[in-house]
Amino acid sequence: MKRGTDMADCETVAGKRVLFVMAVEAEYGAHLRARFAPLLTGVGPVEAGIAMGAALHCLERESARPDLVVSLGSAGSRRCPLGDIYQIASVSWRDMDASRLGFTKGVTPLIDHPVDIPLMTPLSLPLARLSTGANVVGGEDYDAIDADMVDMETFAVARACARFDVPLMGLRGVSDGPGELDHINSWMELLGLIDERLALAVDLLPGALARAG
Repeated sequence: MKRGTDMADCETVAGKRVLFVMAVEAEYGAHLRARFAPLLTGVGPVEAGIAMGAALHCLERESARPDLVVSLGSAGSRRCPLGDIYQIASVSWRDMDASRLGFTKGVTPLIDHPVDIPLMTPLSLPLARLSTGANVVGGEDYDAIDADMVDMETFAVARACARFDVPLMGLRGVSDGPGELDHINSWMELLGLIDERLALAVDLLPGALARAG
């Protein structure tokens, strides 16, 4: 069985080149391992942006640019039930704030992108808005975030995909949110269940891509 790697390797799904992307191996359990080998980016927007940009650059040089990137893993939420899987409708960047210079909060200065970047949503799954940032969110931090879910990588992956003109879709399972997240074990407790449910969501992808042509 292929394992996750820091090297890009597209899978063929319904005749399309698909690059699966995850942050860390802890999210990559037995069910997902039976289906694909992801690019592992590391934690946070900086690591994800570096890894994603480098991977797409290498694939483009090899004339093997993916037809689709799928970013998947865990997320925190106080609006969505624990363990449930969501398709990401849009992603924003909660760290970016140049409003003192007259720019809208969440928009990178001098770059034309909306606060909420829309992603592909080909699957028949519930939708959620996602916020990416460099901090682990917990407690009252959720009150200041205008999104259904939080993660630490997807916005960076989206910007890299935009640079190389590659469509992106996102799948996230809710690993934490209610109560206080005070230890890595609190985040890891539901990763086994999320792995199983994300795998079932991935199984929907071939039919969706085939219908989309």
